[in-house]
Amino acid sequence: MGSAQKPVARLEKMFLCIRIRNMTIMTIMTLLGDSSMDRQVWSVAEAKAKFSEVIERAMSLGPQTITRKGRTAAVVVGAEEWQRKTKRVGNLAEFFAASPLRGSNLKIHRLKSRPRKIDL
Repeated sequence: MGSAQKPVARLEKMFLCIRIRNMTIMTIMTLLGDSSMDRQVWSVAEAKAKFSEVIERAMSLGPQTITRKGRTAAVVVGAEEWQRKTKRVGNLAEFFAASPLRGSNLKIHRLKSRPRKIDL
């Protein structure tokens, strides 16, 4: 009975690995919860002493949190993850063109009075 379940568990694990391969580390952590990825929390002193390890873990396991006085002060992420998350998608014109307000006949009324005077 136990040996019959092992191939099924192995197939489930393979399917999970295939699905995970197409996700970013942050997406996986969001779906599974922070504890699933052994997210590390480091004090500033620990992070200074083991900076290379913090970087390695950020690259392999995902974001590493650094705390100061018990509060989150910084998060270290791998460069590849950072590039994926900060990559600009589209431009301002494309953003406005895709707006759900486009075609809604929204009218913007401008004041016809002159701008107020200011002293410089």
